[in-house]
Amino acid sequence: MFLIAEGVWALSGEMLIVDKLVFQIISGKYNAHDKLPSENVIADQYKVPRITARKAYERLEELGYIYKKQGKGSYVKDRHKQIELVLSGDVSFSQKMIEKGYDFQSNNIFCKEIKYNKKIYDFLAADHDDRIYKVGRLRFIDQQPIAIHISYVAKSVFNDIDTVGMNITSMFKYYNSKGYNEFCSKPSILSVSFPTKSQRELLGCTYLIPLLILESGCIDKRSCRVLEYTRILYRSDCFSFSMPTQHQMP
Repeated sequence: MFLIAEGVWALSGEMLIVDKLVFQIISGKYNAHDKLPSENVIADQYKVPRITARKAYERLEELGYIYKKQGKGSYVKDRHKQIELVLSGDVSFSQKMIEKGYDFQSNNIFCKEIKYNKKIYDFLAADHDDRIYKVGRLRFIDQQPIAIHISYVAKSVFNDIDTVGMNITSMFKYYNSKGYNEFCSKPSILSVSFPTKSQRELLGCTYLIPLLILESGCIDKRSCRVLEYTRILYRSDCFSFSMPTQHQMP
């Protein structure tokens, strides 16, 4: 019973420190790159063992509030350097980032044929025997991975997708090369999820950084043909989001 009570007490002490420091960071007591009190000072202040203070700082780092300098201490992370993004599908993500002046890079990470998935096939208005490929791109700003973009396209619409898919870093440029130049988006679905192991490895984040998942679709405005089903995973600590005032399509 003593061990259980001691564990609960330690956990509550850790949570108290985390909550207090998060409040102080958000309220402006600590600004970006300010040095935080040492683990010893925090342990004395909250009357907890130093290991509890260390775990609280580790949790704050996992949550994206602080960063550490080897041998120097813990500092407040600049969370105001977030990328403002309008969640619309008429302009490519690459173009949005370049126009904002960011050091942007897009790397192709896969092009694979998928098994039959009713949701995706219905979205693309594809026949059961059609071949659907998913093309994944990892997006970087200032050499930091920030988002995974996955586009699902039908081979019946893009006949060479199986041969050129691994070279695509911008789907909109690919569509332009096929004669599609004006786009609109289907209504979007937003959800939040914690990253899987493979997603954490790609995005370089911890399991405590939630991902904002946007599901939508890209449509050719002239023909109303559905070009792709889109699934985008954004690191929530890297972006601030706004919705377009009007949907391009009802």
